Amino acid sequence: MTPAIFNPRTRSLVRGNVLVFTSVAVATLLSKFPHIRATPWLVLPFFGCLAGMADTLRCIQKRWNLYHGGVMFCLYMDLMAIMLVLFFLVYPYVVWLGEA
Repeated sequence: MTPAIFNPRTRSLVRGNVLVFTSVAVATLLSKFPHIRATPWLVLPFFGCLAGMADTLRCIQKRWNLYHGGVMFCLYMDLMAIMLVLFFLVYPYVVWLGEA
């Protein structure tokens, strides 16, 4: 008997949030955060964040209640994480183009 968090067919809010947090941590490590450098490997954490957001989106309910509000809050957190990973991915190229 495995817990529901390890079964991808069941809805799990924890699995989606852990996937997003892990992807942001990996993106921070890959980009060498204080000195952001360009690396194409940052596409993998971006797709990890998208997968985590999709998993969180599966947990939303049709009727509004406090759980639905909490899932919406988690979706906004996922969106901010996606924007952070995109910033790590795009910013070095924008700075490089500005110097040329």
